[in-house]
Amino acid sequence: MFIRTENFQTFIRLYPVVTFILALQAVLWLFFSLPVHSVVLWRDAVTGYNLGVANGEWWRLITPVLLHAGFTHLLFNSMSIFLFAPALERMLGKARFLLVYAGSGIIGNIGTYVTEPLDYVHVGASGAIFGLFGVYLFMVLFRKELIGQEHSKMILTLLAFAVLMSFINSNINMMAHLFGLCGGFLLSFLCVQKKERRY
Repeated sequence: MFIRTENFQTFIRLYPVVTFILALQAVLWLFFSLPVHSVVLWRDAVTGYNLGVANGEWWRLITPVLLHAGFTHLLFNSMSIFLFAPALERMLGKARFLLVYAGSGIIGNIGTYVTEPLDYVHVGASGAIFGLFGVYLFMVLFRKELIGQEHSKMILTLLAFAVLMSFINSNINMMAHLFGLCGGFLLSFLCVQKKERRY
């Protein structure tokens, strides 16, 4: 379920939404890394910034999901998406997977806006990724037939570790993680349907 054995072309064919997300966030990271003044200004205009949201810049609740602070940040989140997102895209279908992913990321950013101070600045796909864990948690609790016992234990262990690290590491947007997790879990009631078959 979480081991990828497909070649590059097969991966793109089977998981087009995951491929698009990975490619888009990589391209945006490269673009916004350019040391050009206009690019820096544009990056600052789409970064998560609570004061900007308070002033009506609503897109800052969406755009941070695709942005990353550095290569290591991008690499870690991309690996998480590569490992844990494909199974859900195949299981839920493109539309419902995208709803869970984007919805969880936006819910995470809304949670950040509500709980953090106005000068808080943030980027990253972590809220959306935790939303994927929220879907897996939903399956572990309510749809055990969709996920094997071994994978259930792995998910619960990884989730416990990730939540713990969210509290320990001061550079992590803990609120995006927690609200994204809750968002993915709640969206599962809408997106994980009874006719779903185990991937």
